[in-house]
Amino acid sequence: MRVLARLGPLASLLALLGLLGRAAAGQGVHPITGRHIAPVMGHSGADWLDRPEREEEEAPSKAVALLQLRPGDVVADVGAGSGYMTVRLARAVGSTGRVLAVDIQPEMIERLTDRVHREMLTNVTAVLGAADDPKLPAGSVDLELLVDVYHELAAPQRMLQHLRSALKPGGRLVLLEYRKEDPSIPIREEHKMSVADAKAEIEPEGFMLVEVKEDLPRQHILIFRGTVPRDR
Repeated sequence: MRVLARLGPLASLLALLGLLGRAAAGQGVHPITGRHIAPVMGHSGADWLDRPEREEEEAPSKAVALLQLRPGDVVADVGAGSGYMTVRLARAVGSTGRVLAVDIQPEMIERLTDRVHREMLTNVTAVLGAADDPKLPAGSVDLELLVDVYHELAAPQRMLQHLRSALKPGGRLVLLEYRKEDPSIPIREEHKMSVADAKAEIEPEGFMLVEVKEDLPRQHILIFRGTVPRDR
């Protein structure tokens, strides 16, 4: 569920792999903000998720530390892809915690499962979700993490309703998204999110934006907590 959307030297790689495909033909716009929903990265782009320079570009280890996870936490890695963040989350929550690694592509599920086995992690469960439903048990999750994923959700409102249901009382929904407010970040516009758009789209589905962290090189960390859903 992540997008390979960098500009510059990777443009030829995008063309070669067809990672953006023409899945875009089935994409729409968000009814609240009018934001164009970005196409989903196919499983053939999984190697890009594991690129060596990702730590320098995005500081994912720092991102996990900023989540302040505790041993025993249950975390949903929604749009887990190759499992790049999954294994880092699994270590952060320890043997008494659990990571539910959700993706909608069976090929990604297979890849992340292989990775978990190689890493000898026993606290990860792979979950094959749907485009509008992460297939998470109600009231089961302390933290839901979407890394460069939210802007690709084909049915964001329905997905958010399911994510709200899956949170434990006091649980958090956390988005990492490239900063739309910064034109210097070398990512296509439709694969960025502004704080204002995220707030406008997510809060009506039963969440409140409680914190924005700007500690990463290119991404917002947007932290939401569940509220009582508003009347439609």
